[in-house]
Amino acid sequence: MNKGISTRQIRQILKQVIPLARIAGEYMVKKLGQARVREKGEKDLVTEVDLWIESMYKEELSRMWPDFGFLAEEEHSNFKPLGIYWAIDPLDGTNNYAHGYPVFCTSIALMKGKKPLLGVVYDPLRDELFFSDGDGSFLNGKTITVSRISKLSQALVCTGFAYRFRETKGDNNIQHFIDFLYASQGIRRDGSAALDLCYVACGRLDGFWELDLKPWDTSAGALIVRCAGGKVSKFSGKRYD
Repeated sequence: MNKGISTRQIRQILKQVIPLARIAGEYMVKKLGQARVREKGEKDLVTEVDLWIESMYKEELSRMWPDFGFLAEEEHSNFKPLGIYWAIDPLDGTNNYAHGYPVFCTSIALMKGKKPLLGVVYDPLRDELFFSDGDGSFLNGKTITVSRISKLSQALVCTGFAYRFRETKGDNNIQHFIDFLYASQGIRRDGSAALDLCYVACGRLDGFWELDLKPWDTSAGALIVRCAGGKVSKFSGKRYD
């Protein structure tokens, strides 16, 4: 399978990944308000829930597909994006989760090099499962598409800020925020890039931008947006990978 994966195989794999995302979501809800928290950085938190879910994914996915590698948020040193591997954010929105703010999810993508083959994002509090098999995007099994808003003045957009924005020299997103504040109909800052992308995919948001995102933040959500008819690019307009 490392030489290539067919559409049929991707769909079979997806059927086995979705239950794992639901297990992760159930654990998040179970431990909400109780999980131990520690700081990775001034604004960057990790909880025992992040670690438990990441470990569960690795154990279960390795058992089913032992040849696939892993790029995961809590353990990713010296990783090279070669072959077929999983890009995992066990708990996207950890700061929200640690404070009891109800916007968080789990995100899984199967990658070949820098290309997502499938993506799953699950919000357990709303029981909303977003997924794509590379040939369409879905929310709880129903096809979704991006909004038809074409004017920024009519658009509800969303953003986020890097944990280290205070130390960032040059572009730290503050000026972009101000510009969009004047130009758009409204801005939101939800704290979960994976969910923000999914909300663009289903038309709840008309656009999303952020700096300094990592592959585990965006791999699943970017595929879901593209397969819902949306565009995912760099600031230059070139294709995002």
